Amino acid sequence: MTKRTESKYKIDRRLQVNLWGRAKSPINKREYGPGQHGQRRKKPSDYGVQLMAKQKLKGYYGNISERQFRKYYAEALRRKGDNGENLIGILESRLDTIVYRMKFVPTVFAARQFVSHGHVSVNGKRVTVPSYMIQIGDAIEVRSKSKELAVLKEATESAERDVPDYIEVDHSKYAGQLKRTPGLKDVPYPVQMEPNLVIEFYSR
Repeated sequence: MTKRTESKYKIDRRLQVNLWGRAKSPINKREYGPGQHGQRRKKPSDYGVQLMAKQKLKGYYGNISERQFRKYYAEALRRKGDNGENLIGILESRLDTIVYRMKFVPTVFAARQFVSHGHVSVNGKRVTVPSYMIQIGDAIEVRSKSKELAVLKEATESAERDVPDYIEVDHSKYAGQLKRTPGLKDVPYPVQMEPNLVIEFYSR
């Protein structure tokens, strides 16, 4: 297990939000940042507000690297339409995100590990890259040898969250697909996300 995975709830405390809406989040007990100065709050600057928006969005998807996130920003600008909506669509098209949305695993960090360990196939081919971009209609399925894993049954039966309507999934077969590219309003974020501020941050 990576240090980043072990430290996932530190992201919650640093950003002072329950980023994934989980009952285990320490922010449920202590609604302030870590450290002896964590309870001090001052009004952030415009830059600080934009930075926070970026850190929330980046952290939510498993704390994506800055280099990777900048690539997504560049791709969002290249596509037609609203840049913020484009960014959300790109992030929601990652294979690990879709595995998480399908409720095959309990967390985005577990989704990254699940894909990396070779438990998922796309259109019949094993894929081990969590950032692999899924196209609408691609057939995503847990590989036969992995369907007996306890984590699958536990995650699919969990009432903690629901599968969004832009995802089609059959939990009896552990298979599904992305039906359409979602917009900001379609994504079930537990906290408010502001991709427009993220775009402003990078375009400064």
